[in-house]
Amino acid sequence: MIEIRSVQTAEDILFCSRAILSLRPMVNAEMLVEQTQRMMRQGFEMLYIANNNNTSAAAVAGYRTFEMYRMGKTIYIDDLFSLPESRGKGFAGALLDHIYLTALNAGIKTVHIDSGYDLHPGHSLFLNRGYILPCHHFVKIIVD
Repeated sequence: MIEIRSVQTAEDILFCSRAILSLRPMVNAEMLVEQTQRMMRQGFEMLYIANNNNTSAAAVAGYRTFEMYRMGKTIYIDDLFSLPESRGKGFAGALLDHIYLTALNAGIKTVHIDSGYDLHPGHSLFLNRGYILPCHHFVKIIVD
């Protein structure tokens, strides 16, 4: 049985730091706890699965719930990542399933996640779990 835990404290954030920083190397490690706590005050939630030694997170998922006219209330998954040595153990799928059940139990009708074009293993996971490709996502980079 895979145990999914919720990040609540600064210690939990530090426990997950290796996985977070592996996925998001642009994040300032010295500001990770502060940034994560700020995001949590804005509705960000983070889940994790500990490694076999219970020394750090093997996989993490971060998401938020919000409402839009076109989708109603939805969950958007910001981050989903398993460390390389923890892949193939069902951790990412377990985190996705947990978020799906969270949405289902809250009466939320959609869960969204974006994924880079070259991340084919993730795409297979999403498609195998019933996710669809409903649109293109466009970004405008703001340059000073």
